[in-house]
Amino acid sequence: MKEVSLYVMAVLYIMAGINHFAKPKFYLRIIPPCIPWHKAMNYISGTAEIFLGVLLFYPPYSSLAAWGIIALLIAVFPANIYHLTSAKPGRGIPIWILYLRIPLQGVLILWAWWYT
Repeated sequence: MKEVSLYVMAVLYIMAGINHFAKPKFYLRIIPPCIPWHKAMNYISGTAEIFLGVLLFYPPYSSLAAWGIIALLIAVFPANIYHLTSAKPGRGIPIWILYLRIPLQGVLILWAWWYT
């Protein structure tokens, strides 16, 4: 089960990373204004997700990749907060999902920590 969970996590991060390139407008909207170079940050975080997801498949590097994912999740947390606080009711993602995403960040961190 732990190995299957690792592969699921790897695929999810690879897919999420690819999405940064496929649908950059979504990510650019949720980057807080105080963060510079929005386009670069979007592509850097997407590349990091892909890279770390791929590394999860290689046992000698999976622990390092899990620590990288934890760091990445902490780094992008301000974007989740900004997305929640700047949401306009009735437009885009339902507000309850944005609220749910905040504690989900902790679940994702614990999931990655399982592989450290």
